Amino acid sequence: MNVQDILQQYQAGKRDFRYLKLQEIELMNVDLSEINFYDSDLRQSRLGKSNFTKANFCKTNLCESIFWGTNLTEVNLSYAYLIDADLSGAKLVNADLSHTNLLKASLCGVNLNGASLYCANLVETDFRPTSDQRTDLGKTNLFQAELCYSNLSQASLYKANLEQANLFRANLSMGIGGHYIHTDLREANLFRANLSYADLTGALLMNADLTSADLTGTILTQANLKGAIMPDGKIHD
Repeated sequence: MNVQDILQQYQAGKRDFRYLKLQEIELMNVDLSEINFYDSDLRQSRLGKSNFTKANFCKTNLCESIFWGTNLTEVNLSYAYLIDADLSGAKLVNADLSHTNLLKASLCGVNLNGASLYCANLVETDFRPTSDQRTDLGKTNLFQAELCYSNLSQASLYKANLEQANLFRANLSMGIGGHYIHTDLREANLFRANLSYADLTGALLMNADLTSADLTGTILTQANLKGAIMPDGKIHD
């Protein structure tokens, strides 16, 4: 099967394309909403500017693939492999990325509002803003996510669930070089999170829950902690 076969069969009403092995394919600027690529091998593919709303990529290998500006609303990417993938500017609202491997992936300027990244591997992942859009992780479920060495500078994590997340040496500082956008962690759940040696310079942590969090070596210069619950259970003035 090739790309033309997929497009023709999709137009004819087929949605089930499980177990495909089609590396380095190009599916750009197409509408493939609700397509099922379960457990397929689509490594190094170009899937930018397309509509994959409610598509199923569960267990799919998408390493080094490109999703620039792609609509991935409510997609199932659980247990998928997205190592070194580029999802810059993609829309992942309410997407399921639980247990997904996003090692060293680029998620710059993505909209992950309401998405689940439960137990996802986000080590060295880049969440920095693009020139016209900050990364939105508001109300995202990042329970037990691996975020060590990740770059979350200037991201919005408003009301995000980061309970027991590993943020060792993560960058959550405000922007530099004249772009002073503060990383937004207001009302975030950081219960028992590992923030050791993380950089939260200028971060907004108002009313965040840091109960039992590890703040060993954490940089909190100019961070706003008003109303936050600190590791010892006391509320910050």
